[in-house]
Amino acid sequence: MSQKQASVRSVNVRLAKRSDVLTIHNIYNQYVAESTATFAMVAETLADRQGWYEAHRRKNLAVLVAELDGQTIGWASVSNYNSRCAYSQSAEVSVYLAPGHLGKGYGGQLLDAVVQQAEEHGFHCLVAQVCTENLASIALFKSRGFTEAGILKEIGRKFDRWLDVQLLQKLTAPLNP
Repeated sequence: MSQKQASVRSVNVRLAKRSDVLTIHNIYNQYVAESTATFAMVAETLADRQGWYEAHRRKNLAVLVAELDGQTIGWASVSNYNSRCAYSQSAEVSVYLAPGHLGKGYGGQLLDAVVQQAEEHGFHCLVAQVCTENLASIALFKSRGFTEAGILKEIGRKFDRWLDVQLLQKLTAPLNP
C-alpha cells in the first residue's frame, strides 16, 4: 500500500435523506457554474433537485452522501440509463465532491459504495459519461474497473467551446438480476 493510500481518511457513506437535498443541490450547482463536470448551464432550483431526489426514492435508486467530521462533502447516485425496457439493467452512476475535498480519496469511497448499491439493485451495466478534459474523473472510474467504451466528439458546448464526452462502462455480477 502506498503512503498516499495509507493516509486516506474514511468517510461515512450513507443513503441520502430529504434533509441532504439542499447540500446535494449546492454541490451540484457549483459544478454547473464552474466546470464541465456537468453539461447543465443554468443552476437548478432546489425544487428541481427535490423532485429528482423523490423520483430516485420512488424507483428505489440509490442516492448516497459522504460525510467527513459530520459535514456532507459529496454525493453519488444511480440513475436509469435510458427509459426503454431493454436498458432496464443498465444504469448511469454519478459522483460529485465539494471542491475542497477533491483528490483526497473520497471520490473512490463514494464510487465504490454507489457501484455496490447498483449491483444490489440488479444492474448489470454501469455507465459513466465524463467530459474528456476531466482527467481525474476518468482516472477515478478506471481505477474502479470501468473501461473506455468510446468518445462522443463535440457532443456538448459549454463555456464557448465544444466538448467531448468519454463513455466508460463496467459490467457487474448483479446480486439481484
